[in-house]
Amino acid sequence: MERGDLAGLSSQTLRALDLPALPRGARLSSGKVRDVVTIGAEMLITTTDRISAFDRVLATVPCKGEVLNTLTLFWFERTADIVPNHLLERVSARTVRVARCEVVPVEVVVRGYLTGSALRDYEEGRPVSGIRLPPGMRPNQRFAEPLLTPSTKEAGGLHDRPVSREELLAGGLVPRGAWEEIERTALALFRRGSEVAAANGLILVDTKYEFGTRNGRLTLVDEVHTPDSSRYWYADTYAQLFAAGERQRELDKEYLRQWLLARGFRGDGEPPAIPGEVLLEVAWRYVTAWQTITGSAFSPGSLDAAGESALVLELARRAAAAAGT
Repeated sequence: MERGDLAGLSSQTLRALDLPALPRGARLSSGKVRDVVTIGAEMLITTTDRISAFDRVLATVPCKGEVLNTLTLFWFERTADIVPNHLLERVSARTVRVARCEVVPVEVVVRGYLTGSALRDYEEGRPVSGIRLPPGMRPNQRFAEPLLTPSTKEAGGLHDRPVSREELLAGGLVPRGAWEEIERTALALFRRGSEVAAANGLILVDTKYEFGTRNGRLTLVDEVHTPDSSRYWYADTYAQLFAAGERQRELDKEYLRQWLLARGFRGDGEPPAIPGEVLLEVAWRYVTAWQTITGSAFSPGSLDAAGESALVLELARRAAAAAGT
């Protein structure tokens, strides 16, 4: 796909599913990016083209939902030998049918480098999720071993709260044995992600994982190693930029965050209007991430908003009928 192709797709973005007549027993819920229809033991998850920053939904970006969904499918396939995932069926470029899991109430962040919120904590003298880092580290420095830094999953729009391993276990959020399995699995996923990224000239800097249980087994849920859940840098310029103390070349949605910060927006108040050319730049960065991570050419195949809604509604009706609701 070429950058110029994106302009013609701006009118085909999906802001939200239009499901006016869900069958009895089906329930629609929405997050910042995903619309989810739950029917019994299954869910239909549609990754929309909404984009958020600072916990605010701001606009829609061409191809974003398809990029995130199909990239997660790419990673599910490459990590299935490490841990099972909740996927049952790919429905469309944006929508999947998955098994409903008992979600672990902890977000698992693995960090390979001192950057982002970990750097802010370090520079202010605070531990990173209870981990005391050695003195003298520099911004964007690689850790000797990846750090696993959990945070709580807060409801009601509240910000997730970093938590130490000791606090997590003492508070009974996750049983010790289950948490130890999550730690091993998350680090194995990060190693696999780093290997695949390195083969395509990238550094997987940090990422988040979400887990659930299905029939008593640990199961990977949500998105995996996408530009929304992960930070990527280009490997070929890392050492030079690190030595010079300069900003790394990024391949994620940090571009939009920086654009907003430059205009004084940090999540409070009215956000600035985002010009079309900025949204197209964001879209191109998502497509570039997809093409670089997978080593393949991206060819958009999303349905329009009406077609996606009709497909999900029909599948919800079939699932409800099969469940006898």
